[in-house]
Amino acid sequence: MSLADVEYLPESPAHDPEIDIINEEAFGPGRFARAAYKIREGGPHERNLSFVAVDGGAVIASVRMTRITAGKGRALLLGPLAVRPAFKNLGIGRHLVAMCLEAAAKAGWPAVVLVGDEPYYGPLGFQRIPAGQVSMPRPVDFNRLLAHEIMPGGVAKLAGEIAHAGGAEAIASGGIKAA
Repeated sequence: MSLADVEYLPESPAHDPEIDIINEEAFGPGRFARAAYKIREGGPHERNLSFVAVDGGAVIASVRMTRITAGKGRALLLGPLAVRPAFKNLGIGRHLVAMCLEAAAKAGWPAVVLVGDEPYYGPLGFQRIPAGQVSMPRPVDFNRLLAHEIMPGGVAKLAGEIAHAGGAEAIASGGIKAA
C-alpha cells in the first residue's frame, strides 16, 4: 500500500456499512454510551461535510460532522474519526480532519468542536474550550473538549449544553443556519 493509492472522497450512503465496521473496530460497543454519541443520536450528520479514505475500493478511514448548538452558538461536532488499524499513523486521519475543517470554513461554520486528545488535535488547530463554558449530555473529561475556531468569536458564542442542532426537517426549512 502506498499513500499515493489512498483516495479521499465525500461520504455517500454506500459507505455506511464499512463506516459502521470501522467505528465498531475503533471504539467498540461502549461508544454508544459516550457523550458525543448521545448528541449524534439527535439527528443526522452532515454527509456533505463528512469524508472517507478509500484504498483499492475499500473504506479504510472516515470522519463525520454533525450540526450542534450550545446557547446562541452554532458549530459542527467532528467525529467519529476512525482509521482501520493497518492504516494508522500514516497521516490519513489528519488529512481527513483537514478536509473537514476546510469544508466547514467554506460552508461558513464559525467553529468545529470535538472530544479528543489534545496532543493529536492541537497541531491541527484545536484548543481546549474554557472550563465551565459548555456542558455535555453525558459525563466527559472536559480536558478533552476541544474547539477549532473558524470565525472570530465562534467558540465564545457556544454556551450551555451542547446538543444536536436539529433534524433534517429543521435544516431543510431553514430553521438552522451555519452562523
